[in-house]
Amino acid sequence: MKKICTLLLLSFFALNVFAQENVAKIEFESTVIDYGTIEKGADGVRVFKFTNTGNAPLIVSKVKSSCGCTVPKKPEKPIMPGEEGEIQVKYDTNRVNPIRKTITVTSNADTPTVALKIKGTVIDPNKTSLMTPTKKSVVEK
Repeated sequence: MKKICTLLLLSFFALNVFAQENVAKIEFESTVIDYGTIEKGADGVRVFKFTNTGNAPLIVSKVKSSCGCTVPKKPEKPIMPGEEGEIQVKYDTNRVNPIRKTITVTSNADTPTVALKIKGTVIDPNKTSLMTPTKKSVVEK
């Protein structure tokens, strides 16, 4: 009985070793890009860099933004193991407001969906803020 249990246990481990298959893995340098404070009309293009740390080709099948003001661009060719790739994101900086957007990346990696984020603030230098006092109030004399 002891021999049968040992044989079954060894068979189980051997099966697991042979059952492992090649898998692509996507590893981003950073999943968040902070634009900081930028002026209206500034260059809104930023790049998320990643590496395929797996042992199979990585295919990015879909890259989708949470808003039409952000246009992502995915790599067209497979990223081979050990190679780097990038996802370009262009934000419409003619929209003056805070930036808080999510870009969803879908691929054949072991983690098939990854959420990337962009953040920052677009300001119009030609307009003054309502929060900035322009003159002293009557009370401050």
